Amino acid sequence: MHIKTTKCNRFCLVASVTNHEVFHRPEAQASFEALFRSFDPEVQFQYFKSFQRVRISFSDALAAAEARLRLHKTDFNGKEMRLYFAQSVHIGSPRLEPPKPDKQFLISPPASPPVGWEQSQDATPVINYDLLCAISKLGPGDKYELHTATPTTPSVVVHVCEDERGDSSAPDDSDQDDKPRPPRPKIVQTRRPDYAPGVEQ
Repeated sequence: MHIKTTKCNRFCLVASVTNHEVFHRPEAQASFEALFRSFDPEVQFQYFKSFQRVRISFSDALAAAEARLRLHKTDFNGKEMRLYFAQSVHIGSPRLEPPKPDKQFLISPPASPPVGWEQSQDATPVINYDLLCAISKLGPGDKYELHTATPTTPSVVVHVCEDERGDSSAPDDSDQDDKPRPPRPKIVQTRRPDYAPGVEQ
């Protein structure tokens, strides 16, 4: 969980200056710094021209508070000057937190599975014994109607192919050695194109 915290810096003031001469003319900077050096001789300044702000760092918190009390909303070269205590904003946790354990086991390389995880068992295959019995009774040339026709759907019929040797009955295992087997078809390899030395790739 990210937490936004704001802390006030008692040693630092931020001046909102609308007078642009402070950022360009050394004489204006010297007169501006003299206002705060009367409270603390060791004060330091940081100018931010784009934001029209000046960061003023004091060595004593009481001097910073007194300067803010006396110089806030005062006139400087015809423009109002406002002073605020600097604030530091921190978003997040002060230390690095480990990642959330949700679905962490899917990261490669995989870590240990979460607590309570069990491997799912494979479901028992469904065997249609009626269909197997009907197929076992089929012979070459027979047909079997799987789905009866309706007024809106056709029928589904399975036709068993004839035997290649023209025998209507399936051969027994004892006759397989006596009868010659048909030759296997030869696989014709694709011929390589003629080589043309004049053609460059």
